[in-house]
Amino acid sequence: MLRQNRRPESMPAITTRVLLIAASLALGACSFAPPLKVPDVPTASSYREEAPWTQAQPADALARDSWWTLCGDTDLDGYQQRLIANSPDIAAALARYQQAQALSDQLHSGLFPTLIGTGNTQRDRQSEAKPLRVLGPSSPNEYGSNTVGAELDYEFDLWGRIRNQVASGNASAQAAQADLESARLSLQTQLADNYIALRGLDSQAALLKDTVNAYTKALQLTQTRHTAGIASGLDEARAQAQLETARSQVAQTLAQRALLEHAIAALIGESASDFAITPRVVELHLPQIPLGMPSTLLQRRPDIAAAQRRIAAANANIGVARAAYFPAITLSATAGYQSSDSGNWIKAPNAYWSIGPSLFLTLFDAGKRRAEVAQAQAVLDEAGAKYRGVVLSAFQQVEDNLALLSQYRTASSAQQAAVVAAQRTLDLSTSRYREGAVNYLDVVSAQTTALQTQRDALDLDTRQRRASVQLIRALGGGWSGEALSAP
Repeated sequence: MLRQNRRPESMPAITTRVLLIAASLALGACSFAPPLKVPDVPTASSYREEAPWTQAQPADALARDSWWTLCGDTDLDGYQQRLIANSPDIAAALARYQQAQALSDQLHSGLFPTLIGTGNTQRDRQSEAKPLRVLGPSSPNEYGSNTVGAELDYEFDLWGRIRNQVASGNASAQAAQADLESARLSLQTQLADNYIALRGLDSQAALLKDTVNAYTKALQLTQTRHTAGIASGLDEARAQAQLETARSQVAQTLAQRALLEHAIAALIGESASDFAITPRVVELHLPQIPLGMPSTLLQRRPDIAAAQRRIAAANANIGVARAAYFPAITLSATAGYQSSDSGNWIKAPNAYWSIGPSLFLTLFDAGKRRAEVAQAQAVLDEAGAKYRGVVLSAFQQVEDNLALLSQYRTASSAQQAAVVAAQRTLDLSTSRYREGAVNYLDVVSAQTTALQTQRDALDLDTRQRRASVQLIRALGGGWSGEALSAP
């Protein structure tokens, strides 16, 4: 019987076979991460509070990058664009997202083999009395060592450790992306709020300046009457006090305006010393905002999306911690050329290679792995609690601002009626004072009431607009969970 001799398998053949086995093992790998479950949060079928302008069939969602245009002010549009371009806070949030994305990419690389090239050339001298000296005393004391090669390492992800790390990294990057959107929305609404408040103060300042002019004329009237002996010096003193009080209120209003102007400068990344907004009376629109259902809020708020993704990251980390109970198996392969000669040493006789798997298993760690699993579970519990808190706070913020808008509208109607009545009282008291029927104290009282009612009316208008902006923020602006990059 003839016997056929078989040649030994070459390194490429062995490597191919081992990699095929590794691929089969990887395809059958399991994961110890628990099923992902987002905590339940009580969600009503509709909002309790409804703004007076809420439509039965809400319109499309707000524009993602231009919701502030609902206010109808071109200056605000320009400041918002400068905010996006120059805000240091947005730049910092963007950098945090880029860090998270880079870490996710690093973790993703663990799914693939690592290939390292090596090269070394050196001159060595060994001790004459070296224990177990190679080749005994006849071996040279000095020799060269020249090596060039490559090393490949691949860990079989049998227990899903690496895949769960990748999943955690992806979820963390998405959370950072949502944080970026949340920071952008927060700064945009803060800018809009400050701008609306500033324009409200412009209206207040214009009213007070008109009041100063009116009080100046009233003082001249009392001075004329006092000179003619018709009015007492007390009337003149009261008129003077009213005038100076109005002037003081103008200065106080301008001081508040200056602070808002400085805040806007900081938001858009400019020096407060070089920044100015020209005072003017602006009629800002009270926007109609599509509400949608309370359940849609879960997809429209970036902070809720960030909390959800952090739950996913924490859930995957439990799988990473549990996988530590099982052995890590790594395939390693090296190949190259090595010689003591520095000349023509990259040739077949000088080739070397090795290939084979290695196993690493922790046999005793005094409860470290158990503690790591418990820690990962506690982190998941914390993420779930924070998610519930964020969602409940979101519903509260929407209801708060809906209630404010509804009540402010009622209050504004009553306040306008008060303005008309107070102005009529002032006109009557001034006319009767000229006729000598009443003293100037009645005029002063009517002036004070008329000014206060007008200022309250302006303040209510400003508060309605600011509540609208805060409602837009509470609804998530024009953002949607679909904006997150796919895992």
